[in-house]
Amino acid sequence: MRLAFLLLLLYCPPAGAFVASSAPVPDWTADQSAHSADQGDGWQRVVDLRGTWQFRLGDNLAWSQGEDDGNWETAFVPATWEDEGFWGYDGFAWYRTTFRVSPGDAARPLYLHLGRVDDADEVWLNGRFLGSTGRIGLDYETGYHSVRIYRIPQEYLRTRGDNVIAVRVYDDELGGGIVEGQQGIYTTRDAPAFESDLAGGWRFQPGDDLRWAEPGFDDRGWAMITVPARWEPQGYPGLDGYAWYRRAFTLKDFDGARRVLLLGQVDDLDEVYVNGRRIGGTGRIDEGNVRGNEWDDARVYTIPGEVLREGRNVVAVRVFDSYFDGGIYAGPVGVMRPEAYERWRGREGGGFVNWFRTLLKGGWE
Repeated sequence: MRLAFLLLLLYCPPAGAFVASSAPVPDWTADQSAHSADQGDGWQRVVDLRGTWQFRLGDNLAWSQGEDDGNWETAFVPATWEDEGFWGYDGFAWYRTTFRVSPGDAARPLYLHLGRVDDADEVWLNGRFLGSTGRIGLDYETGYHSVRIYRIPQEYLRTRGDNVIAVRVYDDELGGGIVEGQQGIYTTRDAPAFESDLAGGWRFQPGDDLRWAEPGFDDRGWAMITVPARWEPQGYPGLDGYAWYRRAFTLKDFDGARRVLLLGQVDDLDEVYVNGRRIGGTGRIDEGNVRGNEWDDARVYTIPGEVLREGRNVVAVRVFDSYFDGGIYAGPVGVMRPEAYERWRGREGGGFVNWFRTLLKGGWE
């Protein structure tokens, strides 16, 4: 049944919303991505992370910050923690490891390939949240069948000294841990050529006020969360309804022409403003009326040239979530020139084609 549905999707791809072109956009940021982590399909490994990691039973969110109190054991990755000597354990455990990158590699689009985790996980880099797969907590859901690929925002990387990856794992039953895959830091030739990459920290505020769309609004009191990633594991469990995101971006040597904003995928509805002007949206957000699978639509919006400015610009995104997962949860997210977008989505074997290789995300088998 699922194979038949996939074949149907290959011939009838989901439509984007207010798109510069009607083509859907692939989910490269891998909040719950199921893309292959092998060396093929355009991936190139930059750092191999297979080997011995720090390991600790129990649960403490302070362990995401990378400080070592000397109470960690070790475990090989990939392997079940049962095979590493922790027999019969179900529940929470943490993994940590470090890596280094050169400034040249840090300037490339980088992704953490974590392989398959049994059952659910949340991931941090240098104390900054990267993403999650499955659900941990009262609304637990396994992500066992999903291969993890998490986008690494350039602003989260250190080019001097160690970068620290921390992985919180919850296992419900049987084997647990980071169990399979080609763990590493990878780059890909299929990443979009952004003029301004918007993956990383965004200002975030639950509630709804249209004044928050204004470019001059002071959002310094808002929380900072990672995009793309669900908002629930970032300190907002159970949040449904309206919330806003804001982020500034810079255009250098602006030529006055239009741009394309890729906003990935949003759960459920959205309305987008640039410099205070509405440029598009998906769904009936004023009514809070989710009519179907808007959460699965790729967002590609045209920014008129007259809206943009040389230097600092502000994008504000109004989101409505009906239940369960919410937010700008999958990418890619960024601003690019229209001709670069057309080349990227139309490249043979490239970004647009690889959309179909990512359709099995979110726990499909």
